[in-house]
Amino acid sequence: MQMTGSQIVIECLKEQGVDTIFGYPGGAILNIYDELYRHQDEIRHVLVSHEQGAAHAADGYARATGKVGVCMATSGPGATNLVTGIATAYMDSVPVVAITCNVGLPLLGKDSFQEIDIAGITMPITKYSFIVKDVKELAPVIRRAFKIARSGRPGPVLVDIVKNATSDETEYTREVPELVQRKTDTIDEKAVEEAVKILRAAKKPVIFAGGGAVIAGASKELEEFAKRVDAPVTDTLMGKGAFPGNDNYYIGMLGMHGTKTANLSVSECDVLIVLGSRFSDRVTGNTATFAKNAKIIQVDVDEAEVNKNISVDLNITGDVKSVLEIFNSRLEQLYHKEWIDKVMARKDALPLTYNKEVLTGPYIIEQLYEVTQGDAIIATEVGQHQMWAAQYYKYIKPRTLISSGGLGTMGYGLGAAIGAKAAFPDKTVVNIAGDGCFRMNMNEIITASRSGLPVIEIVFNNHVLGMVRQWQTLFYGKRYSHTLLNDSLDYVKLAEAMGAKAFRVETKEEVLPVLKEALASDVPVVIECIIQSDDKVFPMVAPGKNIDEAFDENDLKKGRN
Repeated sequence: MQMTGSQIVIECLKEQGVDTIFGYPGGAILNIYDELYRHQDEIRHVLVSHEQGAAHAADGYARATGKVGVCMATSGPGATNLVTGIATAYMDSVPVVAITCNVGLPLLGKDSFQEIDIAGITMPITKYSFIVKDVKELAPVIRRAFKIARSGRPGPVLVDIVKNATSDETEYTREVPELVQRKTDTIDEKAVEEAVKILRAAKKPVIFAGGGAVIAGASKELEEFAKRVDAPVTDTLMGKGAFPGNDNYYIGMLGMHGTKTANLSVSECDVLIVLGSRFSDRVTGNTATFAKNAKIIQVDVDEAEVNKNISVDLNITGDVKSVLEIFNSRLEQLYHKEWIDKVMARKDALPLTYNKEVLTGPYIIEQLYEVTQGDAIIATEVGQHQMWAAQYYKYIKPRTLISSGGLGTMGYGLGAAIGAKAAFPDKTVVNIAGDGCFRMNMNEIITASRSGLPVIEIVFNNHVLGMVRQWQTLFYGKRYSHTLLNDSLDYVKLAEAMGAKAFRVETKEEVLPVLKEALASDVPVVIECIIQSDDKVFPMVAPGKNIDEAFDENDLKKGRN
């Protein structure tokens, strides 16, 4: 059947099962948007307020569902506005296909109006970047883009299409998408046998789950593995929910703002089983001393991550779920009662603490957990609020924490929450923000209002850039260079002007009633929570220090840090 390029784009998206697109139209991409108009009963388009919001929303959709998220933008600034969102997805291995359009082929390379080499710009931050100059290439490229995005270690792919390729015609034949198989052909049998031997000999094992365990859908296998090995479990920010946060064997997050229990236990363990983690510097602290007493077994789908940041004793390259299935089939029940008792006693003796006398971020997060019973999708921006959300909300299921880990993108969370809500309209979706982050992309509240997506936005307003101020306090002699946000912005009026219901919370007693009203709302809700400027995230590991040197407020008062 003869079709125009724009028709082929839409048909290929339908082939791939795409039901939602996040985007913003413009001149170069008008042909595709005109065709999308004809298919609005099959594919929902969410019109964002800024193209960066489209990329973040596609990312949030993908993280919440495990499917490929799709965003669209026009040429030039429309395309470049996607870049931060594409980089965010790349750093956290999120499958996104970004479709942009460029000037017509005769105008390419002539500095034409709104022309930019977006494929070149995004090459370092995508798994692959395509530019389609011939309509005959269009269907094969789009199909390949989706396959690349979701195969192996997932990630973003960019497809840039010159405008004439969207209007030219060619033959189109519908195809059934090729199934993407789990990566199992690289699993080395000898490495598996050696790993089983090490696990059987372990006296003090710890399991460390990263984002790869979530991506692989390995939660059930991980839970069985932890009980079979009889080992405590720690995780990364990206690994939240891979193992239930309310399980007794769970000892909290590892690293710079991890629990003392997790940091001390990893430092003491004799075997560390690492599942889908790239050993971020925020996790390891001083790499020379990380897990210094342990044999490290690393399981990862991406061989490039092996021995990149931490030298390991044994690696198994392959799908985490598949490797855990093998482990569970070969390991008998192991017992480490003395070790488990020690770790659990440490967990009881070293709980997370905060000031209970005043309104704080941790208190609000705990109340949010109680009122939702852990049955919500939590998105975050980046900063202190992000760490509190990681520490004090118990993530029982995977894909329920959506946060920018690798790139640390302020302004990410609201767009991501919109993407998650579009995917799961019946789920409670809450974005946790700081006042600094909210200012980055707060215009997406308009998107939520206009699109009928009742997300809840909780803004921790401490009138400063909280995490930066914390570093300035601890390491820069309290020289608060340009981190004060003490202006007269009224977040309640602003939110109401953008079509949301809004509340201001200043006391602990107000938190629960407002949260309950927000949960019952059928429109977006913004809750401004006034907290103290010098509240800090503890525990903390100073940059470059060993993770077993984590300190908290009590340690500071005693002169230890």
